[in-house]
Amino acid sequence: MEVTEVRSLNPPPGGPPSPPGQSGGGGYTLPAARFSSEDILFCIDVGPESMVEMKVNGPNGRPYTRLDSIKQAILLFVHAKLTINPDHRFAFAALSKTTYWLRKEFSSEVDSAIAALRGISVDSSSNHADLTQLFRVATHEAKKSRGQNRIFRVVSDHESSMPPQYQLPPTLKHFTLDVMYLHDKPGPDNCPQTVYDALIEALEQVSEFEGYIFESGQGLTRALFRHMCVLLSHPQQRCIQDELDIPKPLIKKSPVADTSQGDDSVVITSQIMWTQSAEFTMEDELVSERNAKKKTSWTDLNPEGVKALDLGLSLLHKTKAWHIVHYLPHYPDLRLPS
Repeated sequence: MEVTEVRSLNPPPGGPPSPPGQSGGGGYTLPAARFSSEDILFCIDVGPESMVEMKVNGPNGRPYTRLDSIKQAILLFVHAKLTINPDHRFAFAALSKTTYWLRKEFSSEVDSAIAALRGISVDSSSNHADLTQLFRVATHEAKKSRGQNRIFRVVSDHESSMPPQYQLPPTLKHFTLDVMYLHDKPGPDNCPQTVYDALIEALEQVSEFEGYIFESGQGLTRALFRHMCVLLSHPQQRCIQDELDIPKPLIKKSPVADTSQGDDSVVITSQIMWTQSAEFTMEDELVSERNAKKKTSWTDLNPEGVKALDLGLSLLHKTKAWHIVHYLPHYPDLRLPS
């Protein structure tokens, strides 16, 4: 259980009134609030479409599959989440025609996550994902987590071109569901919008707190990683997804003439919005360029990438500048050891 207090000098429109004797710009303080550590169940789609190739090649020159990319994204998530709070715990399941455990024991150990992800095998027998067992398992495990003053979340990916099937459990709203939907471009036999709508309907019916759903048809690991970074946000501290306004645009303001000092003194000003975000984006490009030059066959997590990630998240945690989490660098070398 953690306690956080948030201070701001820029109250939003319609926000709390300023204390007596202060002007409207005096600032305000949100009272300290308690939020629980998380038990997070990763449910990984292992259907045949999980082997669709992405548009990014691995160190051996072959393209990553969706499953490879999901594994990398999960490792990024686990490292980052434990950097923010080492009390979070993770378990792993696989999804095909039904749901089955990969690692049932919830653990805060990275090695446990790596072992679970290594044990994944693809089921090419069915392309119809059934979420019924997942919802039942999540409801059962969530009750255990509540008994320990923790909250339960399911983070699942969906890669099938068919809408998911499910029956709702007898009791709802015991856990929060996040979904990452990877898909192909629309075609005669593929309607991503139908699948997306079905996933939203399921998410809204079962989620205790605000669940997020992200989709990507680009085939780029960078898009997947950035969405996964947004899912680091704690369910008890989230805004609704419709109000989620990240990433912030790096808009360069138009030159403005400042004539306050007279006609003979004209100052041209140009300013980048969201300086912190710009710094993270530039670091992103530098890391990508550096990694593109490397020909090393990696056998472990990239220590330089992990160190930089830890540093970025530590800064993020200390400053509580949560909006910049979306600009954490994309580390293509955060992959499973071979």
